[in-house]
Amino acid sequence: MQRDVLREPVAWCTDRVSSLALDVGAFAARVFVRGQERLRWLPKYEHSGPGRSDSLERRLGQDDSEWSGGDVRRLVVLDIVGLTADHIGPNTPNLRALGEAGEVAALSEILPGVTCSAQSTMLTGRWPAEHGIVGNGWYFRDLSQVWLWRQSNRLVQAPKVWERARERQPGFTCANLFWWYNMVSSVDWAVTPRPIYCADGRKLPDIYARPAHLHDELVERLGPFPLVQFWGPGAGIRSSEWIAEAAAQVLERQRPDLTLVYLPHLDYDLQRFGPADPRIPAQLRAIDAVAGRLIDQARAQDCAVIALSEYGIRAVDRPVALNRRLREAGLLEVQAQAGRELLDPGESRAFAVADHQIAHVYVRDPADVETVRALLEATPGVDRVLDREGQRAHHLDHARSGELVAIAEPGAWFTYYYWLDDARAPDFARCVDIHNKPGYDPAELFLDPALKAPKLRIAGKLLRKKLGFRYLMDVVPMHGELVRGSHGRIDEDLPGPVWISSVPLRGEKRYAMTDVSDLMLDVLFR
Repeated sequence: MQRDVLREPVAWCTDRVSSLALDVGAFAARVFVRGQERLRWLPKYEHSGPGRSDSLERRLGQDDSEWSGGDVRRLVVLDIVGLTADHIGPNTPNLRALGEAGEVAALSEILPGVTCSAQSTMLTGRWPAEHGIVGNGWYFRDLSQVWLWRQSNRLVQAPKVWERARERQPGFTCANLFWWYNMVSSVDWAVTPRPIYCADGRKLPDIYARPAHLHDELVERLGPFPLVQFWGPGAGIRSSEWIAEAAAQVLERQRPDLTLVYLPHLDYDLQRFGPADPRIPAQLRAIDAVAGRLIDQARAQDCAVIALSEYGIRAVDRPVALNRRLREAGLLEVQAQAGRELLDPGESRAFAVADHQIAHVYVRDPADVETVRALLEATPGVDRVLDREGQRAHHLDHARSGELVAIAEPGAWFTYYYWLDDARAPDFARCVDIHNKPGYDPAELFLDPALKAPKLRIAGKLLRKKLGFRYLMDVVPMHGELVRGSHGRIDEDLPGPVWISSVPLRGEKRYAMTDVSDLMLDVLFR
């Protein structure tokens, strides 16, 4: 009898010690594995004996919380593209409430104020001269090719915020949903647009996701990613809704310490119609509703929330074709194929990679730099031209930058167009083709108004696609006169990017974009 009385507490203690040992051992193993191999997830620990810790599966399960083993406050960061401080008000009640609970501040713009450069600056705390992302694309000198919208994270030449967080806290986890340079990345969960390019010429919407099983889980639950609503004439709120729904699923199942979410919707109509257009308030309400649902879910999980933006959109009405100017001066070369002209950058003495309101101008021979500079400065619509010294003053002096950087005047922006006769324009000029065009083309947001019955034309081409025939979706205009919003130059007297945090931090009215990485760490480890 006495032995039976003693056996229960002894057994209870044994079970608890066993459970604690399992927890400690599992955590130690996880820290070691993550530090040595950067595994994305560990399989569930199969232990069903007496005294099993209820928290063990939650800590180790691939669909549940990733335990960081310390006092890390989970954080969700929403990149609401094009949002500025003057947008915060009656049309954005969720974002306004977020700021009222914490703080709202301006973010100082960088040069160039474009997506890839701004995001990389925010995530590294470094300038473009340091991290190397000098625009949404540049001239790859060793390949003699212009490439925009590359996706490998190895192009970013500086430590990212989640890597710095892991130095403080082994086992720290991060999910990146659609922020750029999201392939071959050290994040734990990655989701980014990645169409399927079929051998028969078709392009099918899809995503890239890591771990690989995340792709199937998201597509099964949410349906295919709506690529045509992500960019092009059909770009609209559905793509941001899909991204937000994917983020909600990752928040619920994977529970990362840091979750990065890209919500691009507002950017579309700001570029189409301009910042003062009466259609913009409705788009503000639409993106605020999407953000509001994510904010509510994050707060329900005791996550802090930051909403920020990359740049402010400026009103424009003057497209400027720098490459045509360079070609007329005999500096730019083309290659003729099948009656069409392709830019030949390797053979050109000078050419421009246009990116909104800035353009990297690559000059092959140093002896031509001053000639090209004088030509650009005399071009209507050009505000300034930066040589290497001028680039250094703006933290843009990197080997990937052009020998010169042109900045557009207020109200102007740069096209990539280089042909002098529309009949000889490349076939991709009338298409949504962000990878073949040697520069950014916001005209892809429009249907060509010169087309008769454009929707019927699109329907016919989609039918050809469905039947397996080759087709060319040549429905966008080859001129920039429709574009009414752009960005890239620094205009400190106009509304710029904004910082909104649910957690009051330093209480400053303005932060540098290079501060954002440290500010995220302040929230995570406060």
